[in-house]
Amino acid sequence: TTPVAEADSTTAFIAQTVDPQEATNDNEIAPEVDIDLTVLSSTMIFGEVFNMTMEPDSYIGKTVKMRGQYSASYLEEGDKLYHFVVILDATACCAQGLEFVWTGDHVYPEDYPVNKSLIEIIGVWEKYEEDGQVWYRIRTEEIIVF
Repeated sequence: TTPVAEADSTTAFIAQTVDPQEATNDNEIAPEVDIDLTVLSSTMIFGEVFNMTMEPDSYIGKTVKMRGQYSASYLEEGDKLYHFVVILDATACCAQGLEFVWTGDHVYPEDYPVNKSLIEIIGVWEKYEEDGQVWYRIRTEEIIVF
C-alpha cells in the first residue's frame, strides 16, 4: 500500500450547498438510481459498500447515490490527486472510501469541498486502468455539499 497525504482542508468551496433536512428530489443529480445508499440503514450501507469493493465488476454501469464525508488524497508517486466519499459503519469505528471523479473542468482546491464535508453524489460505477492496474470509481456530474 502506498501512503497518501491528506490534502489541505482549508480551501473554500463554491458549489451547491443544501441543508440535509431540506433535501428533496429537486436536489437530485441524476433521474434514475440503481443503488440508493442514502435510504439504507448504516449497517446495510456499509454492507453494500463492502460488496462494491469485493465484487466491483458486478456494479459496472450501475448508477449509485451515496452520502458521506469528502476526502482528497494526494499520491506523491505519479503526482496524482484522488477524491473519495468516505462511509462509516454503524458504530463509526470503521470507514470505507470509494473513489469518485467529477466530470468537467473542476480545479482542486478551488472547486472542491473542504475535507470531511458531508457530500452527496450520484454517478455511474466504472472500471479504469492506471499504471497497469485496474481500479474502480464513481463518475459524477455534480457534488452536493450539506
